[in-house]
Amino acid sequence: FSSVGQDAILVLIKYVAVVLLGMGIHIICVYGGMFKLFTKEKIMPFLKKFTSVAAITFSTASSNASVPASMEILEELGVGKTTRSFTIPMGATINMDGTAIMQGVAALFIAQIYGIDLSINQMITIILTATLASIGTAGVPGVGMIMLSMVLTSVNLPLEGIGLIMGVERIIDMFRTTVNVMGDNICTLIIANSENDFDKDMFYGEKEEQLA
Repeated sequence: FSSVGQDAILVLIKYVAVVLLGMGIHIICVYGGMFKLFTKEKIMPFLKKFTSVAAITFSTASSNASVPASMEILEELGVGKTTRSFTIPMGATINMDGTAIMQGVAALFIAQIYGIDLSINQMITIILTATLASIGTAGVPGVGMIMLSMVLTSVNLPLEGIGLIMGVERIIDMFRTTVNVMGDNICTLIIANSENDFDKDMFYGEKEEQLA
């Protein structure tokens, strides 16, 4: 920033804002919509419990580190052990929606910085490659940037562009990990409901009130 000037800071702020906006839309429309459509339940009890998991994912930026906390809150929400012990570890390994969003936006950002016009076919390639790359991304901090190189290579964008966004990577990593883990938990609740492995009284805290 000292050598390039304040303009570089403003550009990166816009990049971060677009990534966070995309994640926000994904949470509200995709996660919220799927939960309401497939369970017909209110999402607020889940969101209240998820805050403790979000604190872990936000601070560690690791999906794997959140697995024990996710298992604990899902038990409190009435999800059976059979379902949660299968879906949560799997989700921490292959479900990286937030990472896919970041990689797609980052590829377009780097193309704009270098003044490269992308065709519709190249944009579709970025979407498909980002999705596949996110599935293969390990649930540990910083790996998304390594997989981003595969996305850039698929449309012949310069790999040096990764260095442009490294300065704000940690901030985005914390948010995208939280989005990834939220998706794991939402999908687990949906599957548990479809498999009749979901105690709705526990979900709404009614059993806790009766015991109290």
